[in-house]
Amino acid sequence: MARQLPPLNPRLRWILPALLVMAVGIMIMARACSREFPPSRSDFFPASGDTINVAIDYSPMSLYRYDDTLGGFNYDLIRMVGDSLRRPLKFHPVVSLAKATEGLSAGRYDLVVAPTPVTASYRKRYHFTEPVYIDRQVLVTLDTTVTTQLNLAGQHISVVAGSPVADRLANLAREIGESIYVEPDSVNGPEQLFILAATGEIPMAVVDLHTARLMASRYPAIDLSTAVSFNQFQSWIMRPDSLDTAAPAIDSTLRLIKQSPAYTTLLSRYGLE
Repeated sequence: MARQLPPLNPRLRWILPALLVMAVGIMIMARACSREFPPSRSDFFPASGDTINVAIDYSPMSLYRYDDTLGGFNYDLIRMVGDSLRRPLKFHPVVSLAKATEGLSAGRYDLVVAPTPVTASYRKRYHFTEPVYIDRQVLVTLDTTVTTQLNLAGQHISVVAGSPVADRLANLAREIGESIYVEPDSVNGPEQLFILAATGEIPMAVVDLHTARLMASRYPAIDLSTAVSFNQFQSWIMRPDSLDTAAPAIDSTLRLIKQSPAYTTLLSRYGLE
């Protein structure tokens, strides 16, 4: 004879449905968070299908978090591109530009979104997208005796590893006829280099002007008066083989967005007018 199960405890009759509702709620929240917030390190795997894998650098100009929201000029702009193309985006936040370009070359990323000045040497290796804004590179230092580019002779200057800024400093050294010692940093991004220079942990660094201006209010002793480059177009970068796939669509979409009031509003919001 089959054994009868004891009747369910009345107290459990409302607990089980409640647990089920909570489990469903947690699953929904987890899915929402995966869309809105950067993935953890364990999630740094490329998505497949028509998803665009975007390596985006942590910096005031590209990606930062305020309260529970993500922001940044490049982040907002690439989301506008994704919406226009009706293609999902998967963000892979990075600090090292060298690691981002390495992942791009290896096929893990489709696009590197970071303040990248358009230079001749980089054009040989990557496809630059339609320019997204204009910026220039400046020296960040506490040394008040450095007031012109000529004063950079013999100086040790930190730059983000893999950045075309190193090429600019090499050209500048030839122009002034003196050595400039470039220190590529493969760990820190422009924001971290700014802080290291502003606190005297390194003698000086070169970062983009808009990032430096956003950071300077917290470090009033810092000097940003020495420009290292002229105004340059800042673009995102893709692999050369992307010219047959996503690059034309992204470039044409950027051109259309740049003609819209939404782009003007975005420039104003981040002080890029």
